[in-house]
Amino acid sequence: MKSYDNTKIKNIAIAGHAGSGKTTLTEALLYSAGVTDRFGKVLDGNTVSDYTAEEIARKCSVYTSLSCYEKDDLKVNLLDTPGLIDYEQSMVEGISACGCCMITVSGKSGVKVGTHKAYNYAKKMGKPTMFVVTKLDDENANFNNVLTQLKTEFGPTVCPVVFPVVANHKIVSYVNLIEMKAYKYEDGKAVETDMPTAEVSDKMEYRIDGLIEAISEAVAESDEELMEKFFSGESFTQKELVDGIHKGLNQGVITPVTCVAAATLEGIDMLMKEITLLLPAPAEKEDKPATDGKGEIVEIACEPDAPLAASVFKTVADPFVGKMSYIRVQSGVLKSNTEVVNAATGASEKIGKLYFLVGKKQIETNEVGCGDICAAVKLSANTGDTLCDASRVVSFERPTFPKPTYRVAVRAAAQKDESKISGAIARVLEEDMSLRYEQDPGTLEMILSTLGGLHLDSVIGKLKRDFGVDVVTSVPKIAYKETIRKKVKVQGKHKKQSGGHGQYGDVWIEFEPCITDELIFETRVVGGAVPKNFFPAVEKGLQECVQHGVLAGYPVVGVKAVLVDGSYHDVDSSEMAFKTAASIAFKDGIPKAEPMLLEPVGNLTVSVPDDKTGDVIGEINKRRGRVMGMIPSETEKGMTDVTAEVPIAEMNDFTLTLRQMTQGQGSFDLEVARYDQLPANLVTAVIASAKTE
Repeated sequence: MKSYDNTKIKNIAIAGHAGSGKTTLTEALLYSAGVTDRFGKVLDGNTVSDYTAEEIARKCSVYTSLSCYEKDDLKVNLLDTPGLIDYEQSMVEGISACGCCMITVSGKSGVKVGTHKAYNYAKKMGKPTMFVVTKLDDENANFNNVLTQLKTEFGPTVCPVVFPVVANHKIVSYVNLIEMKAYKYEDGKAVETDMPTAEVSDKMEYRIDGLIEAISEAVAESDEELMEKFFSGESFTQKELVDGIHKGLNQGVITPVTCVAAATLEGIDMLMKEITLLLPAPAEKEDKPATDGKGEIVEIACEPDAPLAASVFKTVADPFVGKMSYIRVQSGVLKSNTEVVNAATGASEKIGKLYFLVGKKQIETNEVGCGDICAAVKLSANTGDTLCDASRVVSFERPTFPKPTYRVAVRAAAQKDESKISGAIARVLEEDMSLRYEQDPGTLEMILSTLGGLHLDSVIGKLKRDFGVDVVTSVPKIAYKETIRKKVKVQGKHKKQSGGHGQYGDVWIEFEPCITDELIFETRVVGGAVPKNFFPAVEKGLQECVQHGVLAGYPVVGVKAVLVDGSYHDVDSSEMAFKTAASIAFKDGIPKAEPMLLEPVGNLTVSVPDDKTGDVIGEINKRRGRVMGMIPSETEKGMTDVTAEVPIAEMNDFTLTLRQMTQGQGSFDLEVARYDQLPANLVTAVIASAKTE
């Protein structure tokens, strides 16, 4: 594969809702460009982009894959991203590396949650967008309805450039509004045909006039000269339309809409024309901000003669090949067998072999120019790291990945695998930035946090398939605590005689509630009733006791212990004796001080669609939560942020419930804030559960 300069490259992320035809569209583009000689199908498990064992088994995209084709003296990189919410992180990776986000919308089911997610991520990252209405070969597809929905939900920037002509529930031709020509497909090939008239539909001429007016108005918005021409009533030339849409796309004021029936290849040739003519090349819209060594913001232009600056946007942990890094070159030229600086660590990285990818097929290359995308193996760099020339060390902003909220406790299924589990998960964490693996300080369990049930299944499957580690998951334990409600004064006396020196320790201790997470120990002994050298032993005995409370064995907090009196023996007293006496006082006194259980309570912020606010508030109330307020979201239109305080014990499956309740639109953030008294009706069950563990 030859090298292309930054004016001859197009980087496209294909994103959208699950099942909207992203992989089939990728396959159709590669097949039409002659990259493949067989049109693969998702259900058959033989597509270029869904090539991993898991994707073949699930019959859907799980990871972002990279492919490319060459046409019209251009190189087009295609990043096929997953649409399922559980694999949202991979979609973010793909969009972060693209120059334009092509969002697929099913002509049958229309705009869905995944459509909005892809669009919102693209806009947050400043990426131009276009819509492709797919599956027009389905008898229930309706392009006009989908176009209306797109305009309603995404605003007036939506602008059709290709639309189908339907007669008797069948597509008879496709109209290209830029060329003002109609095409029909015979034996898979496009043939120019007559423009549709009222004979096809009594509203056809009116509809075409309206679409031409809409596209002309959108183009006029992109340039003052074109605006003057539009208001003078003149028609735009084809070149003016192309240039206007191209410019408006870069500015974010035009979102073109085209359409295809990818399974039959109808419309694919026109889509390839739009890619060539309308979508930006890296040289046009790729000045990217970065932070230099002084912490100042600098603009890194996409220039071949500049020092190297490239970002690692995706990592694959392969047990055989090692780590594979997907790299987007921003400036300069990345060459094999050279040294670069990792701006994140300051360390030097040796670039070995470089590859262009077509799915799992690797095409070795010696260098990769600015604006292009490649893969390198055996780098220590992680996703989000910036690779630079030593003469100019800069760091690009890291993409923001979704937070994992579905938590499970994990342990190795076999004792022999205990030593391997942390290393295997560490390898998976290298490629999946939406995972979290940490020890719960309260329960000492190892907690794996994912985006949902499917995401968890994928991680567990990868651990077993790729690293030979079988894990068992369970619901995480809750880190309850115990405390007291009243002040008591008790004696702890330890006296034992068994020949020779005996053991004698006698203490009087006051236990009282206080606001603290640790035991507070004080002394008010007078007259030397207990020698000072035994004070540390008394405190040590109490510190050991508060680790396991008297109700259910949970740690004891909020207790102040004051040593007020006692006695000792000149010969038989020892540190061990006074430590034991303190323990006796604790075990006798705490039950008399009205002990109670405390449960962790978290601050919850839920972002939900406006029409689902009532349902979510009801769900929070069912989980013993207390709603504190709600305000319109500052970041997303049509969303409401609900704040509440909720018991952590009730929130284990909230991720799945919220997703089902809001069709995947809802998200939340939960942080432990404090401990509150456990309701009396739940105490017995918690104590019984603790005793069986």
